[in-house]
Amino acid sequence: MKRQGAGSWRALTGVVLTFAVSGCDCLGSTTTTAETATTADLPPGAVVASRSAESVAVPKVHAPPPPSTAAVALPSLAGLVTRARPSVVTVKAWVKKTNAFGREVAQAQGVGTGFVYDAKGYLLTNNHVIDGASDIIIKFADGRELGATIVGADKLTDVAVLKVDEAGLTALPLGDSSALQVGDWVVAIGNPFGLEHTVSAGILSAKGRTRDDVQGLDPSGYFNFLQTDASINPGNSGGPLLNLAGQVVGMNAAVRANANNIGFAIPMEMVVQLLPILLRDGQIRRSAIGIAVHPVSMEEAKALNRPAKGAKVTRLLHGKAAEKAGLAVGDIILAFDGKPIADLHELRWLASIAGVNKTVSLKVARGQRVFDMRVTLGELEEP
Repeated sequence: MKRQGAGSWRALTGVVLTFAVSGCDCLGSTTTTAETATTADLPPGAVVASRSAESVAVPKVHAPPPPSTAAVALPSLAGLVTRARPSVVTVKAWVKKTNAFGREVAQAQGVGTGFVYDAKGYLLTNNHVIDGASDIIIKFADGRELGATIVGADKLTDVAVLKVDEAGLTALPLGDSSALQVGDWVVAIGNPFGLEHTVSAGILSAKGRTRDDVQGLDPSGYFNFLQTDASINPGNSGGPLLNLAGQVVGMNAAVRANANNIGFAIPMEMVVQLLPILLRDGQIRRSAIGIAVHPVSMEEAKALNRPAKGAKVTRLLHGKAAEKAGLAVGDIILAFDGKPIADLHELRWLASIAGVNKTVSLKVARGQRVFDMRVTLGELEEP
């Protein structure tokens, strides 16, 4: 075995040396050792390769662009931050606990961030900032502290609406998060580790991050995060993520604990859809189609000659809305009430907020057939 290995090594070494000689034209000769070599001199399966100039692909090296004469000026964020400052608040949540003597005492639960979105005293923050709190104190940038009440809260999206008895507040305008593009500048303001009104800036790194991308979230929750590299830390929760127009495009909510500068914000598009329900009912009563779904695979999409979008029905819940309407396992839902469905996460979200007992239209693909179906939504059973 050793002699065979050594023989193999010598043969390969000889080939390398032969090609090294054939690649050199320093003597001006057109005949090389490689051209006179026979296949007997080479390892089994090896052939003599042509080394003519025509057979060698030379990569094209592009010349550098001419130097720009215009200076690239990054925008100052000072004006934006100054305008936003009165609207960004510190949220102090207190919870009552029983001490060793059997008496109830108020203990600090935590500190987060919030922001005024309506001048009449309405604020937004994360549900986890105020969850279980018996008392909530809002501290403004000018030092004022006001008690707040919970108007509405939703654990599964981590959104809460608060109210203080104060009118004429400075409110932040809500922006269109769907218009954001990856690479756009964004600004986060909050109270990381209790450091009030800390400002950080970065870009929008990605859109559409789900519970599969963020560890430790409620598996039954609804998440469609914006990802940013603007620094977000504990205490930033509930604070605004702003575009360069000073509009709130997201509410800072989570970070990737084992990474640097990977933060997540709830898009305002999602929050705005929840607000009317939370203001009216104080909670979200979710509707459901009554199905289990999987993503549409590339193979399935190719077989049906359509894009890999929508959600494939894998199970019908007995006695629920889908079964009553005639939906079948294997059907692919392409649109919900006129809105095209990108994936199963979007279908799940739209179905959950449409409304219990509401009749909606589903566009369904069954094999090569595409048709509309009317479904009266039921109520989602809480896990």
